[in-house]
Amino acid sequence: MNLFELKIQSLAWEHLSLIVELDKTCFNGLWSKEAYQRELDSPNSELKGLFSPKTGEKLLGMGCFWSILEEAHITILAVDPQYHRQGMGAALLYSLINTARDRSLERATLEVRASNQSAISLYEKFGFQIAGRRRRYYKDNDEDALILWLGGIHKPEFAQTKANWKNFVNQGLKKSSWQLTVSSQQ
Repeated sequence: MNLFELKIQSLAWEHLSLIVELDKTCFNGLWSKEAYQRELDSPNSELKGLFSPKTGEKLLGMGCFWSILEEAHITILAVDPQYHRQGMGAALLYSLINTARDRSLERATLEVRASNQSAISLYEKFGFQIAGRRRRYYKDNDEDALILWLGGIHKPEFAQTKANWKNFVNQGLKKSSWQLTVSSQQ
């Protein structure tokens, strides 16, 4: 079976138009170009992108978190809809959590639409648990957000969990004929 290469890398200014385009595709313009410019400039923000030589310069997915004290607050996890259910969201989430651990952060948190069962399922596979609810959080339709938390990512015993996730991510990608390049796997 031929596997197509995927690469996760930190996004930079030269990717700005690709970032804004993916945001429009996935979120109908949730964040402005200026908001992404601030993310790229902030030392507290980590913005990662998913690319493949198979698709040229196209940004297939992106993830972002903010370092707030000892917490990684995940603000964006998006995969181009034509690449859904191919393991790319899991690969990005793994990369974000791994980067948060490398920054010595202790936990990760995020908000997700209460109706987004596929995203909730993914987060639960990575050990996130529901910690609360933000009523009418999403202004486009007044939908509630679930607050999800994952603790202990800084602890030594988390290394085994991380190894299990790496296998899970690689198996999911392989089913769809993808593989992360070695530098992306950490």
